[in-house]
Amino acid sequence: MKLTRLVGECEDGECPTIYATGRGTLAIQGSTVSDHELILPAHEALVEIPIELVRKAFRDNLI
Repeated sequence: MKLTRLVGECEDGECPTIYATGRGTLAIQGSTVSDHELILPAHEALVEIPIELVRKAFRDNLI
């Protein structure tokens, strides 16, 4: 799958980042959240990113 970096907190790929996929969806890189009460399907994961990253993506008309 092709990923295009939209916005992130650093340039080296080791911090929260929002990517556009070649399938018209978003892929989110962030810290895995494990201390929650949700029941997730085995193929899904919950990740945490700073809200400012989403705000920046909207401000810059990236999403």
